[in-house]
Amino acid sequence: MLKALTLLSLFAMMNINFLYPLFQEKPVKGIYLSADSVSTEANFNQLIEMVEKTSQNAMVIDVKNDDGMVTYDSNIPLVNEIQSDKNAPIKDLRSVLKTLKEKDIYTIARIVVFKDPYLAKKKTEWAIKNKKHALWRDKGGNMWVDPHRKEVWDYTISIAQEVSKLGFDEIQWDYVRFPDYKNIDKEVNFAASPFKSKEETIGGFLKYAYPKVKSPNVTISADVFGLTTSEKNDMGIGQRWEIITQYVDVISPMMYPSHYSKGNYGIADPESQPYQLIKAGLKDAIKKNNEVKAQGKSVAKIRPWYQDFDMRVPYNLKQVQDQIKAGNELGINEYLLWNARNQYSY
Repeated sequence: MLKALTLLSLFAMMNINFLYPLFQEKPVKGIYLSADSVSTEANFNQLIEMVEKTSQNAMVIDVKNDDGMVTYDSNIPLVNEIQSDKNAPIKDLRSVLKTLKEKDIYTIARIVVFKDPYLAKKKTEWAIKNKKHALWRDKGGNMWVDPHRKEVWDYTISIAQEVSKLGFDEIQWDYVRFPDYKNIDKEVNFAASPFKSKEETIGGFLKYAYPKVKSPNVTISADVFGLTTSEKNDMGIGQRWEIITQYVDVISPMMYPSHYSKGNYGIADPESQPYQLIKAGLKDAIKKNNEVKAQGKSVAKIRPWYQDFDMRVPYNLKQVQDQIKAGNELGINEYLLWNARNQYSY
């Protein structure tokens, strides 16, 4: 039986995610692209040109978005059954990946996991329900699927497996959490589960998914709230750093300074002080990883998301570079830049 198992399969079963550096030569420095940007030739070419002319070398591409829509033509039976790839904007994903590979651009497939209003509508038995057994909606009116449902896990994993075979270098789990709503436990009846807590449920999904998607050519990553680097609990959403870091190769805290409250880390106005904010948050992330390693457990590489968009304070290249500088000074030289409109300072 052992002969039938590849060395990687054994590693995946043990979740040895320290193998990640063996398969990744250059530090990843990437930008986010929506499916519409990929499918619009002028936009796509412009973003490729930007990457080629700067220090960037990677692209994060939506393959299952915040609405639950699959952005390419899928052959997965359940996707076809519920038509979640209906009107998919990316007509030839394989060709897109071939183009990016020829240009030596590292490709990351962003897959939104539990915020899936489309699947919740089509498979209501998998959706989060309120105490009256009606479909529950968050503050924005969005339906979510129940993170306890293994059917949801398998659906998401099948998409990851398909796009991995098409040529993506990395699978990135996003919204791998419960809804951010403090009264959810009072309003909702979750499905029966062997897990006793939200953080155990999210850790259970990641542990289950890892060996099913991991391969010598595919890295596994997860996006987490920025404050998970410092909070001592799961923030009520199931994201506890010390658990998640064990079950992915890369962990990406979304450290947008505009999303931090005044006074966080003793900083009067985090949004206008990106260098100080990033430095403080990443120091805590490194400390947490070191504590997990000290227990003899594996940890993920830290690759933060940085802000490249305007909120109250306008952000330009200086603010972006201040964030990058803060990470570099701590030995964290990988990062991703977020701009929902895909309009970057570079």
